[in-house]
Order: sequence, then C-alpha cells, then structure tokens
Amino acid sequence: MNGLLVIDKPGGMTSRDVVNRVQRWFPRGTKVGHTGTLDPLATGVLVVCVGAATRLADYVQAMGKSYASRFRLGATSTTDDADGAVTETLGVVPPTREQVEAALAGFVGTVEQVPPAFSALKVSGERAHDLARAGKDVRLAARPVRIDAVRLVGYEWPFADVEVDCGKGTYIRSIARDVGDVLGCGGLVQTLRRTRVGPFTAEQGVGVDAAPASVALRPMSEAVSGLPRVTLGAEVVPRLRNGQLVRCQLPYPLGNPRQHVAAFDSDGGFVGTVVPHGGGTVKPVVMVPGRAGEPGA
Repeated sequence: MNGLLVIDKPGGMTSRDVVNRVQRWFPRGTKVGHTGTLDPLATGVLVVCVGAATRLADYVQAMGKSYASRFRLGATSTTDDADGAVTETLGVVPPTREQVEAALAGFVGTVEQVPPAFSALKVSGERAHDLARAGKDVRLAARPVRIDAVRLVGYEWPFADVEVDCGKGTYIRSIARDVGDVLGCGGLVQTLRRTRVGPFTAEQGVGVDAAPASVALRPMSEAVSGLPRVTLGAEVVPRLRNGQLVRCQLPYPLGNPRQHVAAFDSDGGFVGTVVPHGGGTVKPVVMVPGRAGEPGA
C-alpha cells in the first residue's frame, strides 16, 4: 500500500475532499495525502501519495506544473476567480490581442507575486481564507515565484484563454488579477485546469468515483523522477536504511552541494533519497520500504 495516484480532480471539490474519498479505497489507517492544493473551482491533476510515499510529497510539490485557464477580463473578484463576488469594471475599452500578449509576457521569469487573500497560506497561524471569509483585512506579502511561460491560445473579449508553465507556489488567480491590473480593466480566473505536475498528466488521471479494484498505485520512484540518481551496492543499502553514512562516489558533479539524489539498488529498486555529506559519503534523507513494498516490483 505504498505508491502514487494521479487523480483527475473534478470541480466543486477541495483537495481535502479528494483525499477523504481516496482514503476509502484503502485499509483503515493507511496514510494518504495530496501534493499541492487545487482550488474548488479548479480541475485536473492532483497527485496523491499513499503509505510510505507520503514521505516523498515534498519532491512532487517541487515539480513544475502546467495549467490551462480562461481569464475573464473587465471584471474583478473577491477571490480572484469566478467563485467570488464579481464586480464588472465600468467604461473599459477592450484591449487588443497584442496588448494582452504584451501584458502576459511581463509575467514570465522570476516575479514577485502577491497571493490571493482567499488562499490556504497562513497569517499569524490562521488560514488566510478563513480570515478573509470572516471579513478581516488580509494582506499577504509578495514572494518570488517562477513562471516559465504564459501562452495566449485564444482571445475573444472578455475571455483570454492561456496556458501557463510555472514552478511551485504560483497562483494562476494572481496572474489573472495582475494582468487585469496592467491592462487597466481588471481580471479573474473563469476556469482553471491543471494539466501536468512534473511527469504526471491529466490523461493519466483517474476519477474520484473509480472502482477501488480498478485503481493501481504508481511506483514511489516516480516521485523523484526529477532528481539525479545513483546506484548503490547491495552491501551498503541496509546500512543506509539504518540511518548510517555510506561511501558513494557520485558519477557526476552536482551544481548544489546539498542536492538531493535518488538512490537505487543494483537491481533498480528504489531505496530513497540521499544527500552528499563530504568525504565521499552520502547520508539518508528519506528511506522507503524495500522492493516488496513498491508497486510493480
């Protein structure tokens, strides 16, 4: 009961709702957790970790993501999407396609982004969306996010259809809001679908109403597919699992001396993640059960 699920989340459900549904597919007490919140309005890829794979959730959360969204220009919202109270912007002259493309281009790169007030981020220990729903003034600080690409794939006022490739922590609602500010007309997310998380795509997703017997867990190793990898000899794997430093000659230079590395045994079984410790040794970071515990082994 250790592995990953790619869920195609429907609209109208929270990510927690999805986890609650998935938990019913497994024996009582099985750990289940998601790897990045999707708003209730949003659909698409939600990677769920089961059993020991929950230890690897941070690696999935750090993966790049892709979204398809319809922005509604000429309006603003309390939540920066269509689920909030929407206010039309009066007296707007619709921008041209070229103006919309230019505005979107300004958000590519590492940018300072203010998250929506209605978000799961915490302010003084409380969720921002709880404070906002209580009518309190929520002011979140801007933080750097990485936006790799924003493509305009369709435009017919007031709707702009966009595709976004981005890094962890990027809010598509904030992009819609900020693009609307640049254009002077306001903007919000009308629809949102996450199409990719790392190697996981919406086409791989299963529905929340799937028959449990038809659902197969994906190998835990897919959670670290973006990491450099190393193969360890059978004699050192047990010591590594016991938390000891082991000698390991990494066959390539690492740009970051604290780079996490995915470790495999000589038969290709996933062992866990390690980090260089100096002196030709590595130390364990996250260890997972042996091959018998990994789907497909």
